[in-house]
Amino acid sequence: MNISDAERFSAVLESVGYKQTSNINEADLIAIVMCSVRQSAVNRVHGLVEKFSALGGPASGWKKPITILTGCILKKDAKTFSEIFDFVINIKEIKKLPAILKNKKSEDTGDYLDIAPKYSSKFSANVPIMTGCNNFCAYCVVPYAREREVSRSSKEIILEVKNLIRKGYKEVWLLGQNVNSYKDGKTNFSELLKAVNKIPGNFWIRFTSSHPKDFNDRVIKTLAVGGKITPYLNLPVQAGDDKVLKAMNRHYTVADYKNKIKKLREKIPCITISTDIIVGFPGETKKQFENTAKLFRDIKYDMAYINKYSPRTGTAAAKLKDDVPWEEKKRREKVLTEILKQTALEKNKKLVGKETTVLIDSKRDDNYFGKNEHYKTIKIKSEEEILGKLIKVKITEAKPFTLNGEIIKK
Repeated sequence: MNISDAERFSAVLESVGYKQTSNINEADLIAIVMCSVRQSAVNRVHGLVEKFSALGGPASGWKKPITILTGCILKKDAKTFSEIFDFVINIKEIKKLPAILKNKKSEDTGDYLDIAPKYSSKFSANVPIMTGCNNFCAYCVVPYAREREVSRSSKEIILEVKNLIRKGYKEVWLLGQNVNSYKDGKTNFSELLKAVNKIPGNFWIRFTSSHPKDFNDRVIKTLAVGGKITPYLNLPVQAGDDKVLKAMNRHYTVADYKNKIKKLREKIPCITISTDIIVGFPGETKKQFENTAKLFRDIKYDMAYINKYSPRTGTAAAKLKDDVPWEEKKRREKVLTEILKQTALEKNKKLVGKETTVLIDSKRDDNYFGKNEHYKTIKIKSEEEILGKLIKVKITEAKPFTLNGEIIKK
């Protein structure tokens, strides 16, 4: 979502004459699109400020650049940063930016998601379908920083995707803090997926993030239809123990979660599933952590994004005693990572010798990298320029988190 916000912010700046530069020493304006989810992200902003403070001034022969902070910002943090940045702007108010830069008042209160973004990629696009969150997970500041859930018009979303496909985009990500709670009149998330799936063209549909409590049978049925909707799902469980989930204010049980995974795999046997995990949440005992480890062994995830808990000012959990030692958090992270490596490698080995389609998204040295429809990372060599293309590939080697492949010659 922060990337999408940055794309809209860039579009507004270009509308008033600014051009992007890769050399920070040439910048007349520096903008940071902030993420507030973790305290470490907030701390990084402070670190960047120190770096920016050395730019410009009489000694350099050019004036200091204008500094702007926007994105996902808590009111408390906004007050602090307003003493450091020239402007601190709520992402929802970036339509006012041209007037703000001219020290004028703006009455524009339109939805910032109406702004046509300057896409950072020419083949994969982020399309927000909603913003905000109503869930108030104990460790998360998003409901405070982005406020309550607001869904975009389904007509606007469909129009944006159609325009992208006409321009040759190969992948569309539907974004939201909780896409499963999307609602525009009678159009729920399942109906929106069906509508995007009907758009003509050769492209993939992905989405994030999903909340298990709202992930329902309608969505599972729609995913099973396939088509342009890729067989990949990130379903964040966060913990594998009911008491910890309750303390996190997640509103589902481990049994609920496992039942949804079971239904998914019954309907879509080939689906790739990843998750998000927090280890060392306040009060998490070793026995409770073992329940999470057991869940990992039972589910056999293809990928997991494992985070060590750290207090985030402004959340309910920050009021709790952070009583799991850092070394113990690191140990728990390592335990889950080892389980994940085993299950991921086991799954990937079954793909060796099989053919798949890969969207090439990057190049490093002589190697190209991309994701297939199952969101598996695949490395291949090619003498031809294939960045941004959908390529048929045969898998030749499996590793826990990557696959090696070769292009299938026509």
